[in-house]
Amino acid sequence: MAKSAIQIMCIDDDEIVLRSLSRLLKSQHNDVLTFTNPLLALEQIKQHEFAVIISDMRMPQMNGAELFNQAQAISPDSQRILVTGFTDIDTTLDAVNKGKIHGYIQKPWQNNLLMSTVTDSIEKYKLKKQNQRLQQQITKQNKQLKELNNSLEQRVEKRTKQIKLVLKQLEIANAHEVNEHQSTVEVLYNFINANPYIDGTKAQNIANTCTQIAKQLKLPQKTVEMASMAGYLAQIGLLAMDPDLYKKPVNELTEQQRKNFYTHPSTAQLMLMPATHLHEVSEAIYHQYEYYNGNGIPKGIKGNEIPLSAMILAVARDYWNTYENGNLTPEMRHQNAVDSITRYSGNFYHPKIVSALEQCQLTCIKQQSQVGSMLIINAQELKVGMVLGRTLHSHAGIMLLPKGHAFSAKSIEKLQQLEAKKPSPFRIMIKTS
Repeated sequence: MAKSAIQIMCIDDDEIVLRSLSRLLKSQHNDVLTFTNPLLALEQIKQHEFAVIISDMRMPQMNGAELFNQAQAISPDSQRILVTGFTDIDTTLDAVNKGKIHGYIQKPWQNNLLMSTVTDSIEKYKLKKQNQRLQQQITKQNKQLKELNNSLEQRVEKRTKQIKLVLKQLEIANAHEVNEHQSTVEVLYNFINANPYIDGTKAQNIANTCTQIAKQLKLPQKTVEMASMAGYLAQIGLLAMDPDLYKKPVNELTEQQRKNFYTHPSTAQLMLMPATHLHEVSEAIYHQYEYYNGNGIPKGIKGNEIPLSAMILAVARDYWNTYENGNLTPEMRHQNAVDSITRYSGNFYHPKIVSALEQCQLTCIKQQSQVGSMLIINAQELKVGMVLGRTLHSHAGIMLLPKGHAFSAKSIEKLQQLEAKKPSPFRIMIKTS
C-alpha cells in the first residue's frame, strides 16, 4: 500500500457487514482494507495513512469511540466516520466528542447517503493535504518575498494569485450559468470576511444600503444588483495591501500611508480584471472616490461622467463610516450620518442619490441576514424541505450534515436538541435559489 494512495479502512467485528461495506465502496473504484480486530487496525494505521476510517461502535476489544480517539492521535488528517446502530442521541454525542469523528451513519445505512459521506470525506482529506502543500509553498514564497522589491505591482501579483485563479475557474465553470455574477461575489466576499482586519459585516451593511438607494431611485434590476455587488467588494483591494494601512482609521495614518491606502480601488480593478462579467462592478469600485464636483480621485471626472454605481457606493460607504462613530442610539447615529452626507450634496455627492438616502429612513441601517443566494438562520427557524447550502459543523468543528441535505422533521428535531445544549445558536446556511 503506497503511503500517498487514497485508502479506506473499515473495522467491524461482523464479517458480513465488512463484506457489504467493502463491496459497496469498491463498486466506486475505492481501495478498501477491512479488519475485524480494532487492535490490528491500529497497528496498520501506524504504518500507513488512510484517507477515511470507518468503524462500528460496539466491538469486543474496544468500542469505536476509543478506536477513533487513538487513531486521531496517530493519523489526525484521516477522516473518521462512525457506523452505529445506536438511536439514543446522547450516547452518540458522547462517542462523537470522545472519538472526534467527522460524521456518523446509522445502521441500516442508505447506500447513497453512505457513499455521499465517504466521497465528501475523501475530498476533505485531499483538500487538507493540498492545503498543507500550499502552506509549505506559501512559507517558502514569503521567505522569497522578503528579498524582493516591495513595490505595489509585486505585492498585487503575489497576494492576488489565488484570487485570480478562483476567478478564472469560476469564469470557466459558470460560463453558461445565469447566477455567475452572484457566485463570484460570494466567493470573493468570503476572502474579505476571512481577513481579521477587514469588517465583513460592514461590507454587508454597505451593500444593503446600496441596494436600498438603488431601489429608491427605481433603477433597473441589473443596476441594483451591480450596486449591491460593488458594496460587498468595495474593500477587496485591501487584501493585497499591508494590514497596517487598514487595521486602523484612515485619519490615524501618515500622509504617505493615506496615499497608499487610496490606491486600493486601483488594486481591486487589477484583481477583478480576469472576471470580465464583473466589469461594471470593477468600474464602480475603481471610481468610488470621485467627487460630484470633479475634485476626486483617481481621474477627477465629475457629474454624470462618474459611473452611477460608483456614486451610490460613495454615499453608502461614507454613510456607514460616519454611522459607526459615536455611542448614540441607532436612530441618532442614522440621522447624524444622513446629515453628514447631506452637508456635501452637490459637492461630493449627487443630489438625487443623497435625496434617495434621506428617503430610505431607518431601512438603511437594517442589516441583511441573506448573502447572495444563502439565507442564514438558526435551528429553531428550520422548516421541512429546506436544503442546506453549506456543510454544517458543530461548535467543536465536527461535521453534522453535508451540503445539499434536505431537512426532514427528524433531522430538524435533532439539530434543535443539539442547539439547546450549546451556548450560542447554529448559523445554518439555506439555499434560497
